[in-house]
Amino acid sequence: MISTGIVRSIDNLGRVVLPKELRNTYSITPDTPLEIFTDGESIVLRKYRAQGACVFCGEISPDAVLLHGKYICPACRKALGK
Repeated sequence: MISTGIVRSIDNLGRVVLPKELRNTYSITPDTPLEIFTDGESIVLRKYRAQGACVFCGEISPDAVLLHGKYICPACRKALGK
């Protein structure tokens, strides 16, 4: 884990604001679901992606292809072929 050197406080409602630089770097928008994990005394946030969801668009399709452990839906496969 890499330290960013950024410190944030929790507000009265238990919220923490993620710095804009991190949101931009990791493409986190207001509608991005995040998974919360704990590891000892650490709290880890990770972008949530449902099992079998396309790595590019998040769509779940029965026709998705598994490539190197990542699913790719037909629409994204077609777009990649261009």
